[in-house]
Amino acid sequence: MAIAKAERLMNLALCLLGTRRPLRKRELRESIEAYLEAGSDDAFNRMFERDKDDLRELGLVIETVENLDGEVGYLARRDSNRLPPITLDAEEAAALGLAAKVWQQARLAGAASGALQKLRAAGLPEDVDPYEAHGALEPRIPVHEAAFEPLMLACRDRRPVVFDYRKATAAHPEPRHVEPWALECWRGHWYLAGWDRDRGAERVFRLSRITGRVRARSGRFTAEVPDVVTVRETVASWAGETADRSALIRLRTEAGYPLRAKATSVRELGDGWDELEIPYGHGLDAWLVEFGPDVVVLGPAELRADVVDRLRAVAKG
Repeated sequence: MAIAKAERLMNLALCLLGTRRPLRKRELRESIEAYLEAGSDDAFNRMFERDKDDLRELGLVIETVENLDGEVGYLARRDSNRLPPITLDAEEAAALGLAAKVWQQARLAGAASGALQKLRAAGLPEDVDPYEAHGALEPRIPVHEAAFEPLMLACRDRRPVVFDYRKATAAHPEPRHVEPWALECWRGHWYLAGWDRDRGAERVFRLSRITGRVRARSGRFTAEVPDVVTVRETVASWAGETADRSALIRLRTEAGYPLRAKATSVRELGDGWDELEIPYGHGLDAWLVEFGPDVVVLGPAELRADVVDRLRAVAKG
């Protein structure tokens, strides 16, 4: 649902819930800015009827009262639309708190803030803060990438997208045609899992490597969306977290702190270099390439060869 329509529906619902008497359509039109901008009476009537049907589909009980000086009025009685008591366990409350923190930093924060003000005007106590409803729990998730919101909407609406993506081993970004499945945050970074149409396979993309604008495309998905999308497991394998072997590398002193944090042993070599033993799993070669000349792979031989091949590919680009 577009943000403008969602805000319009919320305004209509608040008007119908906040009134003590039935409101005529002309009164609703004068109270809601989007209706004032609708233009002709026919355009307003079509918009209002669609909105009223949408609210009823969402579960709002709207009463129709006739014979108001020959006009029809509408209201939504609070006792007919009262929610049952809501109880959350610790995990559910934490999930809601995380979602709130995400939207505080995304573009919908403005609409969410406006909705909160309207709710307070309708009777929500001033000292009730939905963002702090779980006491001292205050989780935060960074949402700095411009690609986050369009990809989140594309995942929800099942719309293919196109964006330019720069791999860790590439000098220049390349266009990717993707059917987006899910977004997940792992260790402070957002990742997208989806079907890469050009490669005909599932892929995971780091949002910080998306350059330019995410563009939505028409048409349906061509690949079936799996019931479980393993974003974190895939990214963890890149970082060697599912490793069953060890690799030996040389690392410049005062460099590569993420590698040092994973090292099972560190030995000073002198001349500005240290020797580290780190877990070795699928994707470690791509991660090591990101450290450039600060890392030299000593073994095993296949890992060293993979890193050299990736560096040569970057040099050719």
